[in-house]
Amino acid sequence: MIEYRKAILKELDELKTLLWEFGPNEWNYLTPEGINDEFTLVENGSALAIVATSDSKIIGFAVLIDGESSPTYLQKYCDLQQIKFVGDVVVSSLHKGKGIATRLLEECLLEARNNNIRSVLIERHEENLASAGMMRKAGFEIIDTFFDPKKRAAGSQNSVILEFKI
Repeated sequence: MIEYRKAILKELDELKTLLWEFGPNEWNYLTPEGINDEFTLVENGSALAIVATSDSKIIGFAVLIDGESSPTYLQKYCDLQQIKFVGDVVVSSLHKGKGIATRLLEECLLEARNNNIRSVLIERHEENLASAGMMRKAGFEIIDTFFDPKKRAAGSQNSVILEFKI
């Protein structure tokens, strides 16, 4: 049985390890600086991590970032004080295809609802079909697509911004 809960601070190193093991692919933009910044937000309370566990072992997680701590380029889409932003979502390859990533996104949406947030934003590479499916299943809709060669080396090099309105 898979359970979902908020991560505790002492688990952050384990989450980073999971992210570096299962997160890198041609579509994802992961840098040590970006990952460290994201986890610093969790440590400081400006973000939270929601974990999926199986037999008490963490098998995946999502990071939900407060709007004010989200990337500033998102302000062109909304008032950052009214949103949350999903940073990374990762699931162990041993557990892929079970709907865990979608459920992690749904847990993020529930957390946002409980905090009276108006919408949740997320981004992905235009051609990342696994992420596209997960986001679509969770109810996210595309609001923008743009050329983003600094982040996207593969394929179309386009980033897509998606929104879930609460």
